[in-house]
Amino acid sequence: MKRFNFRKNLLMIVDVILVALSALVSNLAVSLMCVVFKLPMDKFVVNEVRLTWIVFLNALFCFFSLFICGAYTKVWRDFNKKDYLYCSVGVAAGLLMSGFFASLAEKQGNPMFYVVNFVITVSVITLFRFLFKRTFIDLTEVGRSENYERTLIVGAGQAARMILTDISNVNADPNNPSRNILPVCLVDDDPKKRDTKLMGVEVVGTTRDIPKICKEYKIKLILFAIPSCTQEERKEIMELCSQTECQIKMVPYLSQLLFDDNNPQLLSQVKDIKIEDLLGRDPITFDKTEIRRFIENKVCMVTGGGGSIGSELVRQIAKYAPKQVIIVDIYENNAYDIQQELKLEYDDALNLVTLIASVRDYDKMDAIFKEYKPQIVFHAAAHKHVPLMETSPAEAVKNNIFGTWNMVTVAEKYGVEKFVMISTDKAVNPTNVMGATKRCCEMIVQYKSQSGSKTEFVTTRFGNVLGSNGSVIPLFRRQIEAGKPVTVTHPDIIRYFMTIPEAVSLVLQAGAMASGGEIFVLDKGDPVKITTLAENLIRMYGKVPYKDVEIRFTGLRPGEKLFEELLMDEEGLKSTENKKIFIGNQIDINPDELLSKLDTLRGYAEQNDSDKTVDMLSQIVPTFNHKINR
Repeated sequence: MKRFNFRKNLLMIVDVILVALSALVSNLAVSLMCVVFKLPMDKFVVNEVRLTWIVFLNALFCFFSLFICGAYTKVWRDFNKKDYLYCSVGVAAGLLMSGFFASLAEKQGNPMFYVVNFVITVSVITLFRFLFKRTFIDLTEVGRSENYERTLIVGAGQAARMILTDISNVNADPNNPSRNILPVCLVDDDPKKRDTKLMGVEVVGTTRDIPKICKEYKIKLILFAIPSCTQEERKEIMELCSQTECQIKMVPYLSQLLFDDNNPQLLSQVKDIKIEDLLGRDPITFDKTEIRRFIENKVCMVTGGGGSIGSELVRQIAKYAPKQVIIVDIYENNAYDIQQELKLEYDDALNLVTLIASVRDYDKMDAIFKEYKPQIVFHAAAHKHVPLMETSPAEAVKNNIFGTWNMVTVAEKYGVEKFVMISTDKAVNPTNVMGATKRCCEMIVQYKSQSGSKTEFVTTRFGNVLGSNGSVIPLFRRQIEAGKPVTVTHPDIIRYFMTIPEAVSLVLQAGAMASGGEIFVLDKGDPVKITTLAENLIRMYGKVPYKDVEIRFTGLRPGEKLFEELLMDEEGLKSTENKKIFIGNQIDINPDELLSKLDTLRGYAEQNDSDKTVDMLSQIVPTFNHKINR
């Protein structure tokens, strides 16, 4: 406030000086015009006595009118077109009043002088403000911080008020990141809030104006402060924000906000925008009470527990007070990472066992089940990379199909209560080896369910998982950060996406709901175009697609199709208590035929005969159309 008062007083003094100088310059300009155009001096040039009075009157009345027009009530850095107009009106009004009183003492007017004086004075007053905003303020702010960020806040409600309060309260703290945030303006779609101020920060437009406002006000950071909006509304606004070159941060949903003695601020909960914020659907909700009853005080095993899905399964299971958690993974680095993460978070409160083993090794799996006697098994271990499995079909069969066979066999042998297998929408009418092997795994799980086993076998099927190992998002990020073109296989390719926590919540919910044999499917809303996903991710890095970062279309890869389906045609759908989860009907399995073909398939795979392996896989999975991309 002291700085503002000083600058306001300084501006008043400068205005008086500029108005006075403008009158002198105007008279000089008229003199030059008279010389150039050979006009009589005594008729157009103001004499010294009259000029003194005019200078005094101009300064007095212009100061008065500028004050009335509010020229000294706004922070200079936030001056916009409307404020420049008000200044022009104030100067014009002051000069009119000055001219009126000056003419009372004159026998004849001097229109040329007054016209020139008006043009010069208005130009000087507005130009000074413009230059001051562009140069002097920038120079005075250089010393504050190299990370000083001009910020636009989206939303002018209670969340925005809390953020502005937080910024104000901690601005003097050199260790707080918010001290480098300068709230410049707000936008809100409520027409009643337009041109109003929230804690001294003006609402300058609606969300549709975000790209224009960011350019006009030189915004560097956008804070999205509407925690109560729907995902669809958030997606629309985020797409507008992503058209700018600004960094974007956002306030979490209302249900995700935390307010307690240890976390009283809202600003501290603001997070970077993630690509999943652009998916365009509301977050999936799950019955946590039912999941807790399912997990609490149970021995839970997760195969592939170090992978992106498996590790999130372990994280979420740990929250529901299990008796013991067993991580099984062949890749020791991932297993070690999740082990250390959980030890750091839970210390001795979580009974955690981490084992390095392969699901291909039946004897090892048998020994593990015999020693630890898991009650619930989540089978996430699998080879999932589509192009790599096309070149190594025998490995896909050994790991995915017969790894699953080993797991269901020992699970049944040792009386596991529930066995939940992680499948994929690529198992539906598969066009690639990976999808066909996962479909075969589904058949094995359904076979076991129909065999009268006491173990409840269930399958969960979902689409692509954002940020998982092998998904497009990490690849796109690496390409952008390396300054390379972003590669998309086809401009029209679409996929269904969910976040890793959503996918894992589905797995847990399915396990809690299962009675055996079901294929649980998540309604994932509208599919996402991969090209659009790439464009939005590029914008999130503050770059312009196709200009700053090239998007290169490489063609469909072996086994890849333009869109994924969710259910086999013969399965149908049944609703559940959760409106986002459906159940596919069981498919009758001929056990003798399945077992016979699996034996033949095992032989071909162990011989590493790729062609016969794929042909046999096609016989087991009749919907496997492997010629689409061959």
